Amino acid sequence: LKYPSVTYGLGMHSSPSDQNLLDFQYFKFHESVLFQLAPQIYAGGGYAFDYFWKVKEVHPHPNPVTDFEKYGYRDHTISSGLMFHLLRDTRDNPINAYSGTFTNILVSPRSKFLGYDASWTTMHMEWRGYFRFPANSNNILALWSYNWFTLGGRAPYLMLPSTAWDKSYNTGRGYIQGRFRSNNMLDAETEYRIRLTKNGLLGMVLFGNLESFSEIGTFRFGSAAPAGGLGLRVKLNKYSRTNISIDYGLGRQGSRGFFVNLGEIV
Repeated sequence: LKYPSVTYGLGMHSSPSDQNLLDFQYFKFHESVLFQLAPQIYAGGGYAFDYFWKVKEVHPHPNPVTDFEKYGYRDHTISSGLMFHLLRDTRDNPINAYSGTFTNILVSPRSKFLGYDASWTTMHMEWRGYFRFPANSNNILALWSYNWFTLGGRAPYLMLPSTAWDKSYNTGRGYIQGRFRSNNMLDAETEYRIRLTKNGLLGMVLFGNLESFSEIGTFRFGSAAPAGGLGLRVKLNKYSRTNISIDYGLGRQGSRGFFVNLGEIV
């Protein structure tokens, strides 16, 4: 997969003028097997492999040295390691939930032994909740917390926590993918889903999010980046509740854009 990505430097203090385009090839394989421990509770493990190659700055920034170069430029990286999951899922539908919660803790140590030239460990802590609001309506208040930490070692630049680099590439609507990046990330999102037609064919959402990244190499979080917007939902499959999502988001420093997805974001 050939993948262009915009990067702005590390931390929360970069500005749009720091924009830098990276071009690279990317192959990703993540697979896990989970076992039920109790009703709605699962645990298990898996294997993760990420390979970046032909990594290059398409138009290097006019500054003498970019954060990408300072961090440690490499034209290819291989990351290989195990994954350990603990999961609880009470949602009525994993594609478009009307009720329930989802909690997932994932720890993934990447190791020299398994194919990378350095060792590091990452942890994801995710929670989602869904509530009818008002209680007797068809409108849904959806909440999402997605937090990504580097527990030890030094991750490759393109494997650092970053805006819209979650597994579904959805965090931080209102900002371009890669807008903020560092070794630790906190992200909170909310979405209010409103049914416009009785049969559910059309709907709309109002959404907002807030994310913050630590200073590189520390767990010290400073300012946070807010964003928000509204969107349209078109029912694609009434049995699975799959929607086509079309959102328009606004962030700070003039950030804005359309975000299109198959399925719900939160």
